[in-house]
Amino acid sequence: MTLTASPGHTAGPGPSRAGRREWAALCVLMLPLLLVSMDVSVLYFAIPSISADLRPGATEQLWILDTYGFVLAGLLVTMGALGDRVGRRRLLLGGAALFGVASVAAAYAHTPGALIAARALLGLAGACLMPTTLALIRTLFRDPAQRAKAVTLWTSVMASGISLGPVVSGALVEHFWWGSVFLVNLPAMALLLVLGPLLLPESKGAATPGPFDLASAGLSLAALLPLIHGIKELAKDGWAPLPVLGVAGGLILAGVFVRRQRRIAHPMVDLALIRTRAYGGSVLVNLLAMVATVGFAVFLTQYLQSVLGQSPLEAALWSLVPTLGVLVAAPTAAALARRVDRAYVMGGGFLVSAGGFAWMAGVDRATPLWVVLVACALYAAGLVSAMTLANELALGAAPPERAGAAAAVLESGQELGGALGMAILGSIGAAVYTAAMPPSAPAAARETLGGALTGTPDVLDAARSAFTEAMSGAAVGASLLMLVAAVMSVVLLRGRT
Repeated sequence: MTLTASPGHTAGPGPSRAGRREWAALCVLMLPLLLVSMDVSVLYFAIPSISADLRPGATEQLWILDTYGFVLAGLLVTMGALGDRVGRRRLLLGGAALFGVASVAAAYAHTPGALIAARALLGLAGACLMPTTLALIRTLFRDPAQRAKAVTLWTSVMASGISLGPVVSGALVEHFWWGSVFLVNLPAMALLLVLGPLLLPESKGAATPGPFDLASAGLSLAALLPLIHGIKELAKDGWAPLPVLGVAGGLILAGVFVRRQRRIAHPMVDLALIRTRAYGGSVLVNLLAMVATVGFAVFLTQYLQSVLGQSPLEAALWSLVPTLGVLVAAPTAAALARRVDRAYVMGGGFLVSAGGFAWMAGVDRATPLWVVLVACALYAAGLVSAMTLANELALGAAPPERAGAAAAVLESGQELGGALGMAILGSIGAAVYTAAMPPSAPAAARETLGGALTGTPDVLDAARSAFTEAMSGAAVGASLLMLVAAVMSVVLLRGRT
């Protein structure tokens, strides 16, 4: 492996410790991570302005929103493995340049098709950036205690970016045109292109990694795209033949991909690593955490806007409050994990999260907002604390020469977990909502809360009460999932630190 040492490292027994240069490099790495995670949600408030300007059809509007996430998820494994071969810093800087170009193309798109294409390019660039940031942390920070702090920051920034996206979008669209939500990326990417070559060492895998397997790259993309897209469509619209075929086809191609990895001499994904408890167990509990995180976020957003009557920007600002608990809990969990087996700390984090979701299950329309926010802070703190430790354990278990591919598999699991969360918790909520609505309500109102917004006051009041019950049902499901994750953390990861 090629890794340039820096003057910041100090000699001594055990792994070398990072110095000022490495910590400065970490700050630089946080720039692309923040923007890539923000772009997942940055169009939430901009889409009305885009619709008024470009006039996309219903299908085109969905692709404007979803293309970025689909391409990002589908290419993570490919780009992680490519970074291990060509150099992670090189791929990071190339991704930053492409992200800047695609941001300009998106900002000045004049047709829905041009905007969809630009969003696809942003997804490609994001796939270059995300696994390389985590892989470079693996090579910058050899000392486990320092690496734990770095991964804690990485996880916190990623979670904060997703939460900040709607707020930034709302603030920019209120004062500028919709393209400004993309142009905000340019200063940070320019700074990365200037500081990256100065602070980031180049690192790559083995000197002779073998040829890059284009067939495996195509299979990973062909498996993940229809799988994640199909799950999201089923969560949104219920059973339909095409999404079911997409999920089935994605699973079949995933099986072909795994079979190929077993047979070729230089696999893209190290299946032996995935079978280890330290890595595979961490990926699995991380996936469960994302099921609860993404699956429940949809309910909370609708509750704030459609039940409490808040404006979209007001709801986005209130949704930032629970992240304050995360900023305290994640470093505390990392410090505790240096003294106690991290499996128990992770299990404790999931139990805290289960308690927060159980608290949310008791929320009704008379519950004060501050009570809801405290419960949200509780489950968010427990979730991110456990995810931070899982990320750090998985990254430490991966050999440095496979850090890019290992980080990409971890992040792909998170993307899949998010899609499953929308499907599982969304289905629970939909069933509870339909059962709670009176049979006399119009059909549209009995299907979704949005369908009741144009109904009579009595129907709308019943729909708001039914949706609150639906959120409680989803919270019960999330709480049970967190209990399962707590048990699995202890069973699979105990003694693996």
